[in-house]
Amino acid sequence: MPLRRLASPRREYNRQRGGPSDAVGSAGMMPAFARQREYPMSMRITTANLNGIRAAARKGFFDWFAREAPDILCVQETKAQAEQLTDAVYFPDGWEVYFADAEKKGYSGVALYTGVTPDAVIRGTGFPEIDQEGRWIEARFGDLSVVSFYMPSGTSGDERQGFKEALMEGFLAHLRSLAASGRSYVIAGDWNLAHTTKDVRNWRGNQKNSGFLPHERAWLDRLFGEVGFVDGFRRVNEQDGEYTWWSYRGNAWANNTGWRIDYQVVTPDMAGRIQDASVYREERFSDHAPLTIRYDVTL
Repeated sequence: MPLRRLASPRREYNRQRGGPSDAVGSAGMMPAFARQREYPMSMRITTANLNGIRAAARKGFFDWFAREAPDILCVQETKAQAEQLTDAVYFPDGWEVYFADAEKKGYSGVALYTGVTPDAVIRGTGFPEIDQEGRWIEARFGDLSVVSFYMPSGTSGDERQGFKEALMEGFLAHLRSLAASGRSYVIAGDWNLAHTTKDVRNWRGNQKNSGFLPHERAWLDRLFGEVGFVDGFRRVNEQDGEYTWWSYRGNAWANNTGWRIDYQVVTPDMAGRIQDASVYREERFSDHAPLTIRYDVTL
């Protein structure tokens, strides 16, 4: 059935934090009185690592979100527990909001904002490295899954790089199973990996740095090759200089000395529905910029 837009929604959100054992079918449903109309064929999904949802709110992110109004927003690095977010700014009218929090307070965490009622919301994947740190939340709409995902970073040192690499190999097999499942997927988020020399401004000097190591790039080769997923942004934009993350150091933002590490990784059927993709840089809410892709949805 086609996705449907809520015409007169009431704000609801789900504060529950849990793993895969208690997550399937945990979608919050809109009340019966909410009238609906046909949802337009064009659907926009935005992903944004906010490096702290409260800090981003102070910088005007939710004002921008209200103006931009994508159909689904995938947030990474909330750095907050849902129960800490008591201000109405985090729960704008007309949106259902779902969180997957890290067990450690003030760390990691992902969220989904949707104007379309999901059939189910799934937190976690069964990988403790992901589930305990709040790195995966999936909303299901018919045969389509939209995921907010946050890959661990290895930039803090060898311990976390080892943690990241230990996850990646087993996780690739999981992604392969998703690709073969027959469902449509949009896995949007901060993957903490840059794929090609187009994706890092100073790529020659970063080949020994986490996120652009040869074996990390080879992992992406496999993801976009044998596993069968597609880099949604590169489906429609092959230009250099299209980055999504800039260090706070120096003049990286002003000089566009960035990395492209935020993706919408999609199944081939969704790749064929991409109409356009853009990175928003007119304002800065975080060290990342929001990435939006428009899909011609025909479910």
